[in-house]
Amino acid sequence: MPAMEKNMAGNLFLIGLMGAGKTTLGRQLAGHLQYPFYDSDNVICQRTGVNIPTIFEIEGEQGFRQRESMVIQELTAMDNVVLATGGGAVLREENRHCLRNRGTVIYLHVLPEILFERTKYDKNRPLLQVADPLSKFRELYETRHELYCQTAHMVLEVGKSGCQTTLNRIFELVGRK
Repeated sequence: MPAMEKNMAGNLFLIGLMGAGKTTLGRQLAGHLQYPFYDSDNVICQRTGVNIPTIFEIEGEQGFRQRESMVIQELTAMDNVVLATGGGAVLREENRHCLRNRGTVIYLHVLPEILFERTKYDKNRPLLQVADPLSKFRELYETRHELYCQTAHMVLEVGKSGCQTTLNRIFELVGRK
């Protein structure tokens, strides 16, 4: 893992698979730091007036990814923000570049089996609306894990950790209290 640069514009960006806790941790981090919090998926929903499954249905995954790239470009250009990205944000090189070069990127690493348990009743995740969601999680992990590792300045194992433990670890790693 590459060495972390200190306090890059003050931004903290959370990446990882869906269900890893990016939004929950992001809100708490932002509150503690008194930074604005953004969730790229929520920003897309606010701007379109529809939920993500509807965007996928009408525009397909590529249409959604295009919207996601525009939002990430915009939000990473701000200073002193906490951003929780969608799980697939790292699929596009332009997103990885913006994230990596405009803030401190933290990969919240969770194994597929734990993510499946966390999300099995969530109907707002279009990629999981398949016959075997656990297999889908394993497939997503297989294709994205290396991209997350390449993009992140730090990787945190958060599978069984409580939220407060994870927050304390993040503050310790980024040198902020």
